[in-house]
Amino acid sequence: MDFAPDTTTQRVTEQVQDFLVSEVLPAEPVLAAQLAATPGVWSFRPVVHELQAKARAQGLWNLFLPPGGPVGARGGGLSNLQYAPVAELTGYSPKLAPVALNCAAPDTGNMELLAHFATPEQAERWLDPLLDGAQRSAFCMTEPAVASSDATNIATRIVRDGDEYVITGRKWFATGAMNPDCGLLIVMGKTDPTAPRHRQQSMVLVPRDTPGVRVLRGLTVLGYDDRDHGGHAEIVFDDVRVPVTNLLGGEGEGFAMAQARLGPGRIHHCMRALGMAERAMDLVRERAGERVAFGRPLADQGVVREWLATSRIEIESLRLLVLKTAWLMDTVGNKAAMTEIQAIKIAVPRAVGQILDRAVQVFGAAGVSGDHPLAELLAGIRTLRLADGPDEVHLASLGKAELRSRAPFLPRPADPRPADQPALVPASNLVPASKEDR
Repeated sequence: MDFAPDTTTQRVTEQVQDFLVSEVLPAEPVLAAQLAATPGVWSFRPVVHELQAKARAQGLWNLFLPPGGPVGARGGGLSNLQYAPVAELTGYSPKLAPVALNCAAPDTGNMELLAHFATPEQAERWLDPLLDGAQRSAFCMTEPAVASSDATNIATRIVRDGDEYVITGRKWFATGAMNPDCGLLIVMGKTDPTAPRHRQQSMVLVPRDTPGVRVLRGLTVLGYDDRDHGGHAEIVFDDVRVPVTNLLGGEGEGFAMAQARLGPGRIHHCMRALGMAERAMDLVRERAGERVAFGRPLADQGVVREWLATSRIEIESLRLLVLKTAWLMDTVGNKAAMTEIQAIKIAVPRAVGQILDRAVQVFGAAGVSGDHPLAELLAGIRTLRLADGPDEVHLASLGKAELRSRAPFLPRPADPRPADQPALVPASNLVPASKEDR
């Protein structure tokens, strides 16, 4: 494994860093002012469109798309390993940088899903506008009435009726769906409840303006409505009809496609989370040098130094694990890298949550206010412990995989009993004596 950046990675990373410093960070207060001036609006503010135009002119567009595949030529052509430091930089300003580069969730995952499974006609209608930034999309999987951590619980029904599918159900936390520019809903539901558990689900492409689609409300996340990137919607599908040609992939392939979508999404979230941690470190260093408590700057307090040291160790350790995961995804594929994908999905949000919590503590009351980004960053990171599967699901799966794993080169432990002592018979091998043996 060689994680040294190649020339392409170094060039693009330097470009993105310059763009972040010169364009994105100065635009943060502009976005805040535009949000305050238009509280009832869910669409992108003008500053976002201005940044997108500048990013596109510099070639910093769709960088998350790996080379090859149906849309490789349209994307940035970066591998997962090359994209990792770029995504980390975008996490430094999560409200603006990802969307400025057209690399924001949920559109990234939806574009990858369409790139791999859409028909040419579907790709032309839905993928091209997303790649161009002319449209937004939402992924409708989570439901309020069931434990959606188990995707086989999904209750939304997708029933074929002649040349149409009829969709009935309720979804929520459909990120981006409040944005009026959201034209596509990718809906996951059950087409055959009698099939094996992981073959019951399918996905259909639903235009947001289809009759029967009702967007009920925008949801909040720890009090934040996230309207700067389209919010999170609760949606009712009431006998929604779409042509059978809107089926994505094949019937019964929905669960497998969801797993294919969530793999890259999980690593992208972790990459950006490291950028959020670096933002917190910069804020703490600045704060600790300015504030005085008990006659000394906070920077001279031993506990603050320990917090900074612990946070640095965690960031560097997790960055290496994320890079290894990205490298494995590039070299052996997402399925073979699942152990590492699950590991970073568990470890990164947990550790970054602690890093942000320490930063809040250094800032005191200001840390939980809206005057600094720490509280909102903390809310976003806490959400990641639920998004794309809760910690407990990944821990259970990872633990199960560990139990199946066995090092072939380790000898079995020697039997400590004397050679003349018979081995114990396992209880499972004992059977009642027959009448003839009595």
